[in-house]
Amino acid sequence: MTEHPEQPRRPLHYTEDDVQREVSELETKSATAARIFDLRRIIGGLFVVYGVIVTITGITDSQAAIDKAEGVNINLWTGIGMLLLGIFFLAWLKLRPTPPPLPPEGLPEEGPGE
Repeated sequence: MTEHPEQPRRPLHYTEDDVQREVSELETKSATAARIFDLRRIIGGLFVVYGVIVTITGITDSQAAIDKAEGVNINLWTGIGMLLLGIFFLAWLKLRPTPPPLPPEGLPEEGPGE
């Protein structure tokens, strides 16, 4: 039988302050995660990156590739459209950020000095 090193004991009973502190810490972490993984940031970033790639491809297309698309430089126009859509998503994120979560009912709001 192997012996386990002694682990610190956890209190058997939690006070209301301990529970409220833990809840507020989890809410803060959750709000931060929600802002980081906002879909507008992910979608906007991907459209900007791919838009740059496709636009560069459109700028460097040969005349044969343009003739294949019946005279339309489809890579250039698609790349510009993707860039505009990506910039739209990122501007939307900047102008209307994710609101902070509302405090749960029944818990008093903590002020800056508490």
